[in-house]
Amino acid sequence: MDFSRFGQFLSSGSGILSLMDDIDQSLTGPSTMHLLGGGNPARIPQVQEIFRTAMTTLLADGERFERLTGDYDGSQGDARFIHNLANLLQERYGWNVGPKNIAVTNGSQSSFYALFHLFAGDFHKGPARRILLPLAPEYIGYVDVGLGQQLFRAFRPRIELRGDREFKYGIDFERLEVTSDIGAIALSRPTNPTGNVLTDTEISKLRELANENHIPLIIDSAYGGPFPNIVFPQIATVWDENIITCLSLSKLGLAGLRTGIVVAHEKVIRLVTAANAILSLAPGSAGPGLVSEMVGDRSILDLSDNVIRPYYQQRVKQAVSWINIALDNYPCRVHTPEGAIFLWLWFEGLPITSEKLYQRLKSRGVLVIAGEHFFPGLEGEWGHRHECIRISYAQDPASVEAGIQIIGEEVARAYNGIKKKAV
Repeated sequence: MDFSRFGQFLSSGSGILSLMDDIDQSLTGPSTMHLLGGGNPARIPQVQEIFRTAMTTLLADGERFERLTGDYDGSQGDARFIHNLANLLQERYGWNVGPKNIAVTNGSQSSFYALFHLFAGDFHKGPARRILLPLAPEYIGYVDVGLGQQLFRAFRPRIELRGDREFKYGIDFERLEVTSDIGAIALSRPTNPTGNVLTDTEISKLRELANENHIPLIIDSAYGGPFPNIVFPQIATVWDENIITCLSLSKLGLAGLRTGIVVAHEKVIRLVTAANAILSLAPGSAGPGLVSEMVGDRSILDLSDNVIRPYYQQRVKQAVSWINIALDNYPCRVHTPEGAIFLWLWFEGLPITSEKLYQRLKSRGVLVIAGEHFFPGLEGEWGHRHECIRISYAQDPASVEAGIQIIGEEVARAYNGIKKKAV
């Protein structure tokens, strides 16, 4: 069977596909796996109860249920949900947005497929353009969105060492350059995979660069405000007509409902709506239909601010303490956890690659993500990218603790193996 270039690309494998296969195998396979590599949110009992009650209420309302399951939404998404969300953003942040500025998609991956292809790739006039990532590492899901095209240019970050056990990435504005072939600037905040939250000063400088170069600034806020608001430091959440903000319902605990949200200038929203119509007729109705009332009465904010965020704050402290114990005698630094649901571990001078470490851990029933997959568009060799792994601390605490203990054992094996050879 002969496939097109598109088919050949899909046959070549990808980091995001490997991640999703690992998640599926861990959930359906015969052996017990410690799933520290996936992006599934935690199953927080209070959150699950709220969504279960909302679903029961929806099922009992014949008209709502029949409309949600039996009718297509418009290609822009559920009109009531969009109206309620526009009002929430006006009230919460003072954003000058209306329903014309919001579109629903079938998850964040769909949002970014459309957005990156709007602003990068071939243009009728001038050279091909790329998306500028002001620092890498960045989200693994961006890597293959170009379907074989190199859509990204990324820059190495500044690395600030903090004490003996932590570090933090920052944008190196002295090196950062917006060339004429850049179509947009993009970043995640909080950052997946590192939990980094770019400062308000960094965001302000990026806004200036985007405005000066007449290109949009795309902010992936899947873990940020207004929901689920897994952001630990105090930050400003900004928007204007040159900013494209992407939200999600996944990390609230609704990952399976695949609901992404784009907040942008109405010209962008019209094109995202067109992409929805062409690629999938309309976005799914289940996510917006389930939470629309919660958005309307603002209870989604209370859930995010007073249940979800404190839960992850407590869990991350616990996970860091386990890492410090398991890796006390080895050169391991944790990126300062400022948000999202991940920890980014840097093993300076790691004698094996993080991909090899991933394989060793997988053979022992622990799934992590190797750091190599999180550097789209970064040119040149950089050993640092082979010394890091991403782990999730969102799963069952006992499983996370056991997984971290095994990570400690395999890291010790890697370092000690080199020492034995030297002797």
